[in-house]
Amino acid sequence: MLTRLIYISTAVGPVTTAVTGTILRSAQTHNEVNGITGVLCQGHGVYLQVLEGERSQVDALYERITLDKRHHKLVLRQQQDVTRRRYGKWAMAHVNMAHLDNAQAQQPTAFDPYLATAEEVLAKIDALIATGKVMNAPVV
Repeated sequence: MLTRLIYISTAVGPVTTAVTGTILRSAQTHNEVNGITGVLCQGHGVYLQVLEGERSQVDALYERITLDKRHHKLVLRQQQDVTRRRYGKWAMAHVNMAHLDNAQAQQPTAFDPYLATAEEVLAKIDALIATGKVMNAPVV
């Protein structure tokens, strides 16, 4: 059974290119071996991640993520069974949420992933991907 899990967390300390690179390399290696796909969005001290795969694999990975000391205020926004993957071509894509700044300047309210619904979160990720903002995402 395929599942999709969306969580949000706040970084502990500054989110540097080195920190993000370490997270991505580890995720891409682990996920490819375990059949997990998804997207990691980061920016403004927040991580927003979508994981997709077999429920047991995604649950085990999420448990590891909850123990990671590089972030806190972890909030599970949604986990649901799905019939197909939304982000199936990436072991772990990376989207920098700083790219939201330009879009937010034209909107009356800023995007807050902690307040957004799961559907709004997915729509925001899809919008970023559609504008070509995916980085460091080897195709599976």
